[in-house]
Amino acid sequence: MAQNLVNALSLGSLYALIALGIALLFSIMGLINFAHGELIMIGGYALLAFDALPLALGVVLVIVIVVACALGMERIAFRSVRQASGETLLMTSFALSLFIQGAALLFEGADPKSVDVLGSLGASVDVAGLSVGKLDIAIIGVTAALLAGLAWFLRATPLGVQMRAAAEDFKMARALGVRADRVVAAAFGVSGAFAAIAAVFLVARTGTLTPSMGLTPVLSGFVAIVLGGLGRLWAAALGAYVLALLTVMLQAYLPSGVAPYRDALVYLGIIVILVFRPHGIAGRPGAVRV
Repeated sequence: MAQNLVNALSLGSLYALIALGIALLFSIMGLINFAHGELIMIGGYALLAFDALPLALGVVLVIVIVVACALGMERIAFRSVRQASGETLLMTSFALSLFIQGAALLFEGADPKSVDVLGSLGASVDVAGLSVGKLDIAIIGVTAALLAGLAWFLRATPLGVQMRAAAEDFKMARALGVRADRVVAAAFGVSGAFAAIAAVFLVARTGTLTPSMGLTPVLSGFVAIVLGGLGRLWAAALGAYVLALLTVMLQAYLPSGVAPYRDALVYLGIIVILVFRPHGIAGRPGAVRV
């Protein structure tokens, strides 16, 4: 059981990185950004491009590139439709996602590519009698540090306070002098940084790159946000850990004959939770807070 909890904590941390990047934009703009998966994909291919560089330098460059792409998304694709309806924003994110995937197919091809990053973290260490992968420890530790850093940023810095005000009431925040372009760009930048770090850990876990590699993780991120409760960052992280716990526990304890249906049972469990908590585990009707 303890071993499975560690595995769930690691997987949940990865889901949380993805979910938080999506939830931050939703809280401020009401935007469900399906192109977030493509930021993860771009981070993966950037990691391959910088494979010959020292790892730390390569990771920093990956973060810079993905954040730049996120800011480019905001400026080119979303700023002009910011005042449009939610449906327009959703369709814009779909179109952007498909466009970036198409470009990746054109330049990188459809064949999977192998990448070996963070190979030094492939071994396991003994922690209180449990065999814990060094990579799992890194994912859990980095995610915990980022969650704490994000909480501090949102509560202790002027820009973070402006982002929280925008999440509460965007129009009122603008009327009080909050610069909308700056706040939204900052949200995209933070979202891009989370996507870049998620890409590094995702590629380290799977070792594979494809143009559609961001699709499944970003869907898990969306599910985590809905499960935790829309509009609250900490609820998105909670949903990520609950989703991971369901996934790992079913994988561990399902009979072999039923194991292939694990994902179906995970989503059945989520449906049951949402029947009793239709606004998510920690959600409230109309609650939009950062």
